[in-house]
Amino acid sequence: MKLLIGAHMPVGQGLAKAVEVGRSIGCTVIQVFTKSPQQWRSRRISDEEAEAFRQANIQQMLAPPIAHDSYLINLASTDTEILTKSREAFVEEIRRCELLGIEALVTHMGSYRDSTEEDGLKRLVDSLNFVFDQTPDSKVLIALETTAGQGNSLGSRFEHFPWIFQHVSQNHRLRVCFDTCHVFAAGYDLRTEDAYSSTIDQFAQTVGLDRLCIFHLNDSKRELGSRVDRHEHIGHGQLGELPFKLILTDQRFAHLPKIVETPQAEQMHAYNVAVLKSLVGLCDRPPRISSG
Repeated sequence: MKLLIGAHMPVGQGLAKAVEVGRSIGCTVIQVFTKSPQQWRSRRISDEEAEAFRQANIQQMLAPPIAHDSYLINLASTDTEILTKSREAFVEEIRRCELLGIEALVTHMGSYRDSTEEDGLKRLVDSLNFVFDQTPDSKVLIALETTAGQGNSLGSRFEHFPWIFQHVSQNHRLRVCFDTCHVFAAGYDLRTEDAYSSTIDQFAQTVGLDRLCIFHLNDSKRELGSRVDRHEHIGHGQLGELPFKLILTDQRFAHLPKIVETPQAEQMHAYNVAVLKSLVGLCDRPPRISSG
């Protein structure tokens, strides 16, 4: 089976163009925003644009594309206005994914600032139940992303996930996105074979490998347990290269998309994709770059 290695691709030149550029830098799968991640309002996607994106992925990629939702969305917010806007915006994100042939939508689980973690989890569950009630026939999977725990973010502990699954009515639509930088910053080590095995075993026992559907492969600028979300180029951060090689060669995950979200996308995604491929002998090792 060919590995599904890719990157989060900019869409400034159009969605179909993002696929073409992704293919040119060695991606076999891509992740995109379907709208500006910094704005509530969204531009309408025409039927022609959606069809061009669908066809580009069918012809140039090995797996359906993945989407990431807007950074403004906070499904656990204590602010009533923000919570309402987040729920409505997330419903719209799902509908855009349906139009574009995207099968999984990655989302951060939200921040419980000015409340307790328990109350934040309850608001998140209420939000997910609302969203699923509004989209009862949707086949788009929602991938809850592991987080570093920065800013009272939910998802920094594996124990959060089974609690959410238990309390969401249509939990068969829920999956998990495992971000290496976030997990490491949250305190789960991956830097040696033993540490990797221990962390994956914890994840398997607490969350379940059947819930895992996407990896975000990012090195970390900050140290283990820092709770600071700062991505670094592959092999240039605190994680080093070994965790990425272990994930890429772990046959349990051979079928899962593995997406780079490292800095300087337009200049550096080709490098980071090549580094990942070189770790498993799919291409020559690219010249090392300065991480500054």
